[in-house]
Amino acid sequence: MYTVDLQDCIDKMNLECLTPEVDISNIKISQSDINRPALQLAGFFDYFDHHRVQIIGHVENTYMEKQGIEYSIEMMGRIMSYKVPCIVYCRDMDVPEAILEVARKAGVPILRTDQTTSSFSSELNRWLKVELAPRISIHGVLVDIYGEGVLITGESGIGKSEVALELIHRGHRLVSDDVVEIKKVSDATLIGTAPDITRHFIELRGIGIIDAKALFGVESVKNTQSIDLVIKLEEWDKEQDYDRMGLEENYIEYLGNKVVCHSIPIRPGRNLAIICESAAVNFRQKKMGYNAAKELYNRVTARLPEE
Repeated sequence: MYTVDLQDCIDKMNLECLTPEVDISNIKISQSDINRPALQLAGFFDYFDHHRVQIIGHVENTYMEKQGIEYSIEMMGRIMSYKVPCIVYCRDMDVPEAILEVARKAGVPILRTDQTTSSFSSELNRWLKVELAPRISIHGVLVDIYGEGVLITGESGIGKSEVALELIHRGHRLVSDDVVEIKKVSDATLIGTAPDITRHFIELRGIGIIDAKALFGVESVKNTQSIDLVIKLEEWDKEQDYDRMGLEENYIEYLGNKVVCHSIPIRPGRNLAIICESAAVNFRQKKMGYNAAKELYNRVTARLPEE
């Protein structure tokens, strides 16, 4: 199970810590969902999601004010007894000193933000879903071509890095070479990135390691990119029947998500960079509703009765 350090969350969300005495160095967040403890403040603790970040909004704070400070201390103490990761007050609301004292004794950090409850909840949930998403690492090259994330795969030494280098020369952006870390942020979206240690580097056999960012500038690289299309490079096999029309899409599956996949045979004289460019543009055309293969098929079938 993946976790996020609470300190990273504080830095990312620009949160104010109201209990600096509490040691947060070992506190981890393991769930991307958040919880607003309305029912818990009313005394109902069945199915309490205590592993989630607890958020106090205007409604919860007003309810505690009407119930009085003693009741609020009791309920907040019960919530903190479950060792929740943290409690976040939104709208820059004041937190009674008595509740802060309970938090210090329980070892639960109290944080605060000036954002509205809905805005903060949405942003925190979105960020945690990315950080805690299921992930795998695969051998390949990820390039941003005209805004489409193209994952180039194939056997070692087949020429993936050389294709990436040519694409960079043509104005496209490198995300990762050799190893691509893939995160499943939703049932429809895969995000690819590079390991920290190899980010922006390309390995070229016979030359060695080059730094794409240093050689070609910051406009030639990108840290993350959605994976929209997979191009699989493979050795030419004259016995194999390759798709020449493209009427039906082929797919490859990563983490349960299907991605359109094209198999490109390698032969001397083929400009693979232009082929990858054309595949990306054609893929974008299909997303916009135009399919060249179907257009040709319709033209041919329309002329059959005449002939």
